[in-house]
Amino acid sequence: MSQQAMQLTSSGINAPDAVALIKTIYSEFTKGDIERVLSHFTDDVSWETPGFPRIPYAGRFFGRGEVAKFFDGLNRTAVFDCFEPKEYIADENRVVVFGFYSGHGRITQKPFATKWAMVFTVRNGKVAGFHEYFDTQNLGSAFN
Repeated sequence: MSQQAMQLTSSGINAPDAVALIKTIYSEFTKGDIERVLSHFTDDVSWETPGFPRIPYAGRFFGRGEVAKFFDGLNRTAVFDCFEPKEYIADENRVVVFGFYSGHGRITQKPFATKWAMVFTVRNGKVAGFHEYFDTQNLGSAFN
């Protein structure tokens, strides 16, 4: 049995392939191709971004259609000047990414800059879960 075959988990993906998937999603996000981003999520994806109501696009979203609303809200309220995934840690079907982003509120023009951690759960080659962690005080001040 090959080493790659031994690395496969019950989720149907190995850690290097899960990292490659997340890198693809980030690339498509930075190009603004949200339809392609959404194509990498399961129908029943669970998504959580903290900070609601201070951060207008934040909240819990269930299903690909709900996550599309997250990206729509993000686009309507935030402009990113910098989006930098810096470190990837993967174990079986879980990928944790540490990074940095900065930008400003689209309406207020107030700046934000924060380090972040994003946790992805991958099932059968698609993202089934997402949870983001960042400085909600810093980011929230850009929208109020």
